[in-house]
Amino acid sequence: MPPFEVPEGDPFGSHNLPYGVFSTSGSTERRVGVRLGDHVLDAGAAALALGSPYASLLARPTLNPLLAAGRTAWSDVRRALTAWVTVPGHRETLAPLLHPLPEVTLHLPFEVADYVDFYASENHARNAGRIFRPDAADPLTPNWKHLPIGYHGRAGTVVVSGTDVVRPSGQRKAPSDPAPVFGPSGRLDIEAEVGFVVGTPSQQGRPVALGDFREHVFGLCLLNDWSARDLQAWEYVPLGPFLGKSFATSVSAWITPLDALEEARIAPPGRTHPLLPYLDDAADEPAGYDLRISIAINGHTVSEPPFSTMYWTAAQQLAHLTVNGASLRTGDLYGSGTVSGAEPGERGSLLELTWNGRDPLELPDGKRTYLEDGDVVTLSGWAPGPGGSRIGLGEVRGRIVTG
Repeated sequence: MPPFEVPEGDPFGSHNLPYGVFSTSGSTERRVGVRLGDHVLDAGAAALALGSPYASLLARPTLNPLLAAGRTAWSDVRRALTAWVTVPGHRETLAPLLHPLPEVTLHLPFEVADYVDFYASENHARNAGRIFRPDAADPLTPNWKHLPIGYHGRAGTVVVSGTDVVRPSGQRKAPSDPAPVFGPSGRLDIEAEVGFVVGTPSQQGRPVALGDFREHVFGLCLLNDWSARDLQAWEYVPLGPFLGKSFATSVSAWITPLDALEEARIAPPGRTHPLLPYLDDAADEPAGYDLRISIAINGHTVSEPPFSTMYWTAAQQLAHLTVNGASLRTGDLYGSGTVSGAEPGERGSLLELTWNGRDPLELPDGKRTYLEDGDVVTLSGWAPGPGGSRIGLGEVRGRIVTG
């Protein structure tokens, strides 16, 4: 089928147009691309060929210049791209600039400035609380309903989908062990998340208000924040996650702009506690997103977490992230935290799916409590689009290899 004739129902039609960075066979030059069906349009070359004023933003090896350009430019570029791929008069010019997906290499689409991870799913937080504090009257910590809990991660180990994940080593100590030991993690886990990509920076000392979320955040992607549960359990008291989280965070090669997700915007779950004014979104536009995520291990689907159940929204997370005056930089990435629904088949980590190893998963190739070397984990997802269509969110894939 010709590249412009995307089949009806394809989640990567002209209603989507996510951004990525690619190189062609035999070349090391990286270029900004836009996905259309099973092809990638060289957006920079297209802009130059059609005389676009935005060619200087698109003919680059990374998305960062476009991210920094701000919301007006984001909307203008998206309108132009939509016209380029839908107006028949452009086809002759653009046809040579469309590359089949199997023939290109996809790269990390933007330079990550800072990375922050949150803990925004009430279902996940309750499950973790029940696992680790079974005798507690309330599985949630006292602060959980009052602020989006988060921690600062490591930007330098954010990798693109398809990158192998080396099993990390570190100290671990089971409660019954007399002393800690060093070695590879035996409880390597996944965390199915959504990542939000910051475009427009902010000034240090000036918090970003809830209503300014869409002025600063360019788009989103699927994210797998791999976790070594045994390393984390020993090291995290009293300062929180460190080596058990910093070895790898995988993101999709495709960044879906917020402008493509208008039909997916929904109200978040009802709040059970009064919120301080900087987090109170009762009078704001709906800031939740109806995203459907699927987790597969070695090709076998093990869970389908719904992002619609997330208690804290991305707008609230951004407001909290900056309320102390912390500044935003172009390329900042923040993760939603593990996405888990209310049902067992909607949990976003093996910690929950196996209840910390008590209830192994039955896979076609054997039982799993945590990940084994050679296992391939794939996150995929979609969101509702215009006219009953679907917006594809790409995938995040990683294979566990021996350290």
